[in-house]
Amino acid sequence: MPAAQPAPRAARPPRLRLSVQHAVSPAALPAVSALRRWARAALERDARVTLRFVGEREGRRLNATYRGRDYATNVLTFVYDDAAAFDGDIVLCAPVLRREAKAEGRTLRHHCAHLVVHGMLHLQGYDHERPRAARAMERRETAILAALGVPDPYAPAESLPPEGKARSAAGAPPSAARPRGA
Repeated sequence: MPAAQPAPRAARPPRLRLSVQHAVSPAALPAVSALRRWARAALERDARVTLRFVGEREGRRLNATYRGRDYATNVLTFVYDDAAAFDGDIVLCAPVLRREAKAEGRTLRHHCAHLVVHGMLHLQGYDHERPRAARAMERRETAILAALGVPDPYAPAESLPPEGKARSAAGAPPSAARPRGA
């Protein structure tokens, strides 16, 4: 009788080294544990990522410097190394996130989850510049977010379940990076 073969080793999940920086007050922003969970959910390979929350002035300066657009945008991604394990930054502009969440009738938590996942996908090469690529990226985002219990960010706000809607009316700078998407 032949000797039993050992079971094949399961591939290990990708490793994430995540640093979180707050250039604005972290009050009302998601906890680091939530940010880490969202980033991991979108991770397809090993990565070292810095997630930085900034104010309007820094967000505007970065967008003007790296994308030639003179306004603060919600998310910017900067890839430093496209190797098997990649390095990059995701910059989230807290005031823009708050305004957008309120205007769209979504919770700030769900909007942040969406943009962390969106940024992580950009870091890994996804984009939305062409219609076909945009559809693929949106499908991937919505699948990841659904697994996290976050409603489809592309669905009209009126179709969101009550827990996806906002409950109240209130609601290190990159140098040699290549920005991807917004």
